[in-house]
Amino acid sequence: MRTYDIIIVGGGITGVATAYELAKKKAGRILLLEKEFVSAGSTGSCAAGIRAQFGTEFNIGLMKRSLEKFERLPEELDYPAEKIELWQGGYLVLAYSQKEWENLKVRVEVQHRLGIMTEILSVDEISRRFPQLRLEGVFGGTFHQKDGHADPLHTTFAYARAARRLNVEIREWTKVDKLVGDERGIRGVVVNGELIEGKKVLVSSGAWSSNLMRTVGVEIPLWGEKHEILITEPLERAFDPMVISFSIGYYIQQRPHGSFIMGIGPENPEHWQDPREFDFSPTWRFLERMSHWATTVLPMLKDVNIVRQWAGLYEMTPDAHHILGPIDEVPGLYIAAGGSGHGFMFGPVVGELMAEWIVGQPLSYDVTRLNYLRFKKGEFVREPAVVG
Repeated sequence: MRTYDIIIVGGGITGVATAYELAKKKAGRILLLEKEFVSAGSTGSCAAGIRAQFGTEFNIGLMKRSLEKFERLPEELDYPAEKIELWQGGYLVLAYSQKEWENLKVRVEVQHRLGIMTEILSVDEISRRFPQLRLEGVFGGTFHQKDGHADPLHTTFAYARAARRLNVEIREWTKVDKLVGDERGIRGVVVNGELIEGKKVLVSSGAWSSNLMRTVGVEIPLWGEKHEILITEPLERAFDPMVISFSIGYYIQQRPHGSFIMGIGPENPEHWQDPREFDFSPTWRFLERMSHWATTVLPMLKDVNIVRQWAGLYEMTPDAHHILGPIDEVPGLYIAAGGSGHGFMFGPVVGELMAEWIVGQPLSYDVTRLNYLRFKKGEFVREPAVVG
């Protein structure tokens, strides 16, 4: 019983959502392998934001579908809504230059065309609606009410539990050492020196994905980039939306239980491709920069206590879009990685689409352009709405 129809490597939101969707389609014997525990990687480290305010038409349309799926998850997965904790308090995007302000308004036109009814707000309108904010240097902003956040751990646990109910085998604390396959096709994965055979294999292991792909001679332009987050003690409800700046790189949000969660992009991003070099240590410099911008934007946070600070990885690609689809050099091998800081929010829809792709069904949303070969062909468009 060491032969499976589909093996999935990686227990983040993408892997478990794909496993669940495949099981719904009765795709055969499915095994998911996770080197630690479900959601232990970038999914469990993220700030849990969910937004449709992206810069490319492709991502806006994809996130519209993902938002709709998030709204249905408690019923779909038979999991308590209060644990998935979908909170649609909106995203307020602030512009700190005239050029950035004009770009935001252009993006709103695209969002409206795709059914995302983002509002354009002047500085005076922002001040009236969100009087807690200090708007020094702000030229205007955009606001979409259906943006928000969900609990990344419970959302992933919900998918895992639903997948297990459909007979998906999930093995935690099981590290995949390498893939096995060649131009004739994928054979499986090696765990503790033993081959587990799989007719198809999906690699969805975040920043670790490129290293695994090298074990079958495939180079994927994907790397880990360290980002840090902190969370404060809980306060009385004061502020609903996630306030965010793409140019400065910060985001700040009060979670439903009252704590403020926040992050800011690194000053000098480093590219880590070798997992042995991944750095998860918190830094004093992040704490200084984050505290400065948090109290600049929300002066009410001046005397709030910080409870915890941690680091995780953005799994970055050259154009900040996912890498999805089959690997031509090794038939039967697939990849779903490279969310560039947005893997959690795209997780439900990517899982659905990867399941369609793997079983050979027509894609309900065309993501074929996200195949890894686009980098060799130069056929990519950068997503500009990325923090950091």
